[in-house]
Amino acid sequence: MIKRLILLKAALLLTACSTALPTANTPQNISQPVNVSYSSLAAQAHSDSSMQIAYGPGPLQFGRLYLPARHADHITDQIDAKTMLPLLIFVHGGCWLNTYDLTHATAFAQAMAAQGIAVWSVEYRRVGDEGGGWPGSLQDVKQAVSFAFNNLNGYPLDKNRVAIAGHSAGGQLALLAAANTKQVPAKAVLGLAAITDLTLYSAGSNGCQRATAGFIGGDATQFPGRYKLASPQGQPLVANTLLLHGSSDTIVPLSQATQSGIAYKVVEGAGHFDWLHPHTAAFATVLQQLQEQFAK
Repeated sequence: MIKRLILLKAALLLTACSTALPTANTPQNISQPVNVSYSSLAAQAHSDSSMQIAYGPGPLQFGRLYLPARHADHITDQIDAKTMLPLLIFVHGGCWLNTYDLTHATAFAQAMAAQGIAVWSVEYRRVGDEGGGWPGSLQDVKQAVSFAFNNLNGYPLDKNRVAIAGHSAGGQLALLAAANTKQVPAKAVLGLAAITDLTLYSAGSNGCQRATAGFIGGDATQFPGRYKLASPQGQPLVANTLLLHGSSDTIVPLSQATQSGIAYKVVEGAGHFDWLHPHTAAFATVLQQLQEQFAK
């Protein structure tokens, strides 16, 4: 695979919120934080204006649809093609644990929507929930992706411009779900600080790494087959899959990208949560990748 390392400085462009997709060369006067903490991410001011829509019968089988403010009341079966929006299907992370839900990705989703990209933010059963873990969590995400393509109707969504992305443990699920999607091909599949090799990852000592055995149902010596199936590395992923990783990530090591055999880009200085923080270079990189793919 082609591996690219991009050094992005703190002055990297972050497009200001507007009613249309900005260009990648729009000048900015925003001070961009680097290697933000989870608490800094959680403190991002936002009001959740999304619509909650069930994709399955379970209480955790739902997604939240974020639309730009100018489209929020444009929900009808009679949609003008000129107002159609690209769609990002997003899977949140959180070590596969039900301690963390999709609310920590709200600022990310709203910032994307403000840039003219609709977001379908997926909730799913996690470890601690009945049916959560492997393979239930992946089954939910696959069902949510299928629902977005086939049943998320009556909204100004261009189903020919769909991208799938996930962060951390959600990146692992998003990469696998996209690879199993037989519907309209996604324009892009992005793994943001994604876990790609669960066997290697589970050998680490941080809290998220230790949670891997709970997700799989045992350690790698007990269930090597499960670990292999649950690892995007070595799986037949779609051709337009790209990993985005921060050089300062201490939760998911950079080697999960660089040793994956999957195309990747690195944002220098970025930490684990930068991807979800609307004012970081990492967020700007995600936005740029989506803009470029949706423009094709």
